Amino acid sequence: MDSLTINTNSGSYSVYIGTGIRNKWRELIDYASYSSFFIVTDEAVEARYLSSIQGHEDIPTFVVPSGEGSKSFAMYHQVMTALLKADLDRKSCIIALGGGVVGDLAGFAAATYMRGIDFIQIPTTLLAHDSSVGGKTGINHEVGKNLIGAFHQPSAVIFDTECLRTLPDQEWRSGFSEVIKHALIHDEHFLQWLMKRGKRVQDYTDEELQFIIKKGISVKGAIVKEDEHEKGIRAYLNFGHTLGHAIESELGYGTMTHGEAVAIGMIYALKLSEEYFQTTLRMDEITKWFQEIGLPTAVPKELSTNKLVERMKKDKKAENKTLQFVLLKKIGQPVKVKIDDEDALELLRSSIEGSGAH
Repeated sequence: MDSLTINTNSGSYSVYIGTGIRNKWRELIDYASYSSFFIVTDEAVEARYLSSIQGHEDIPTFVVPSGEGSKSFAMYHQVMTALLKADLDRKSCIIALGGGVVGDLAGFAAATYMRGIDFIQIPTTLLAHDSSVGGKTGINHEVGKNLIGAFHQPSAVIFDTECLRTLPDQEWRSGFSEVIKHALIHDEHFLQWLMKRGKRVQDYTDEELQFIIKKGISVKGAIVKEDEHEKGIRAYLNFGHTLGHAIESELGYGTMTHGEAVAIGMIYALKLSEEYFQTTLRMDEITKWFQEIGLPTAVPKELSTNKLVERMKKDKKAENKTLQFVLLKKIGQPVKVKIDDEDALELLRSSIEGSGAH
């Protein structure tokens, strides 16, 4: 087992990474300090891992449908009702057992129940190595993704790599996309390490998985330490997300995985970076690598570029309805810049799958 500490202005907490460690969660937290526990999970995870978390305890549990659609007002209301019926108090603790959707929903519930109670993240997806750390919680609105939420840091994160072995290929790729993002914005050597592996992430050994998870979390932790509430450099973590979130919203939440949409957004942001800074960022090499590992690189042809631009102008990073993008001066050196609508549109049209215009 490996571990690291995430430090923020609102407190510090430990992240544990290992194989088979979910069964030891009681030993890894201050178990006796809590009056009760409540588990939030989804249907797929319930069948595989709920019993190993409950053990011999009858811990009340709320199970949500799997998928992005559960990050909704309706599901949030149902979770809150379940917490109230379970008589949780301010010394209770919520356990988020699942991927990013469960973590965001359960975290937002924890942030708002009785004005905030503790919660623990037990991620079951690779993608959640990003979402489980940093304290962003929330739900979606039809206008845009993650527009309603709160900053609420977990009390601990327990990442069991054994849970990743049951992921479908699409979820592996989705999580790997966020690993790549951390490398692109922070560490070119890490990017080279990833690219040289030349194999699917699901073929990584447990030791390699622990390494990339710890590396990704370390990058995020360093940024969150400096900017917990996204007033400045934390926006760099949104590299690829401006277009990625717009694609998710336009297609309908759950049609494409978050990581796949972000992969398209990163390729677009790299192209935009090259044009804006008149530089080269290994575009051809990176695009080919994405394609080899199964990540999409082009905007789906059924989407309207004009609608995507309007979606992006409603993004959390937008200011005064102007497009704001995280771009790269070079790999490992992100900056936030304002982009003209027409420039964004022109590049989008050339990024449409199977077409030069849309």
